[in-house]
Amino acid sequence: MQGYHNARRAERCAFFNLQEIIRYLKPRQSILKIMKLPRLIFLCAFIIFAFQLTAQTINQKRLDSLFDVLSKKNPAMGSVAISQNGKIVYRKVIGNAMMNEHDIIPANEKTEYRIGSITKMFTAAMVFQLIEEHKLSLSDTLAKFFPSLPNAHRITIEYMLRHRSGLPNFTNNSNTHFDDWKDTPKTHEELMVMISAQKPDFEPNAKADYNNSNYLILGYIIEKVTKKPYRELLNERIIKKIDLKNTHYGTNGSTYVGNECASYKYFDYKWIKDKKPVYLDDFGGAGAIISTPPDMLKFINALFAYKLVSKQSLDQMKTIVDDYGMGMFPYGSEKHPGFGHNGKTEGFASSISYYPADKLAIAYCTNGEVYSKNYILDAVRAICFNEPYSIPTFNTMKMTDQQLDQYTGTYNSSSDGITVICSKSDGSLWLETRGQKLKLDALGDNQFFDPRFGFFFDFSDNSKKLRIVDVEDEYGLEKK
Repeated sequence: MQGYHNARRAERCAFFNLQEIIRYLKPRQSILKIMKLPRLIFLCAFIIFAFQLTAQTINQKRLDSLFDVLSKKNPAMGSVAISQNGKIVYRKVIGNAMMNEHDIIPANEKTEYRIGSITKMFTAAMVFQLIEEHKLSLSDTLAKFFPSLPNAHRITIEYMLRHRSGLPNFTNNSNTHFDDWKDTPKTHEELMVMISAQKPDFEPNAKADYNNSNYLILGYIIEKVTKKPYRELLNERIIKKIDLKNTHYGTNGSTYVGNECASYKYFDYKWIKDKKPVYLDDFGGAGAIISTPPDMLKFINALFAYKLVSKQSLDQMKTIVDDYGMGMFPYGSEKHPGFGHNGKTEGFASSISYYPADKLAIAYCTNGEVYSKNYILDAVRAICFNEPYSIPTFNTMKMTDQQLDQYTGTYNSSSDGITVICSKSDGSLWLETRGQKLKLDALGDNQFFDPRFGFFFDFSDNSKKLRIVDVEDEYGLEKK
């Protein structure tokens, strides 16, 4: 469920460093001896200034152009923060924190978001802290803590960190009816019984497969080892340690308090508040944290600066096996490799990533998306690394009947069971499926948008293929 690129070792920057400057100056000591001190100071200052200029410069105007369009056209709501060398260099907030019939509260820089599975990075960091304190080991088996769980004697801490345990997933709706109880509190014992009652998904260490049960149980193990609740450990070991001002464990169940925002889905031309937000305490170490992009940046910068775990521990976390690290995943591209984690819980989605070669970190949280966070983050990365990118306008355009002819016909997908009929009428393209008929707005050649429900449609291969995009879900259809 995480669409990440394969990890590659970070490329070494080709800029001068201080050692190279010293090597450059050393053979010229005779010259330096006759220089006056002010000239020497000026030369050193000039060299340092030139060195600083070689660092990647963030094009803030381009970022503003992107987020101004998103704010104006309203296909997404959220907050972004970018840091370089540990300092925030860009912040932007778009959309609203709360909306109802009588009041609209715009989001601001203190608005807090449910960050879902990014919680797993925090949990992994605390596991490695306990390993460094010799209170846990990667080779410890699950049987040491919860012997009644399936394959407990064969599942290690490392397998759970890498999602290689094969444990049943407690949020698998088809097995646990998660949607029926996700907004109600469950005890640790009830959730453990729920996991124990299911058959394992696969044999331990046979493969890697993303699973919330792994980090829920890791959170329970941390509590068992320290004899403290996860919330207290989070405060002691991370929040207070690196001074996170707007990060906390979600204990308010399915309600929003303080600076928290609500989540929304786009339906029938408007944003609709999610009716059943999950009860966060049920997710524990797998997804119960609430935070902001600046705090998320502070966390990942501290992690990669060895302020939370040692270099040895971080190196282990970064080691990728079958596209999985421990508490993180490979991010970015071959040219700009990085590490990070995504999060998603109901209408919330989030992302945190760090690019070691550039000491660049990007954090994004959203509480409503039609235009996927993945597209937004692709744009942000391209702009940060000065790569080619065309900022979308979401402007509609008129097409002639002759232009629309190529898109008419029946498209279907045998794998997804989807069939749509495209026709033209009154100078517009219409799409009909499952009793619904949608009028599509043309955004450009081969690109259309459904303003009622927020679907994007991309035609390709001379209109023989149709891709339907519903936020992060995509469906490929072919013309009959």
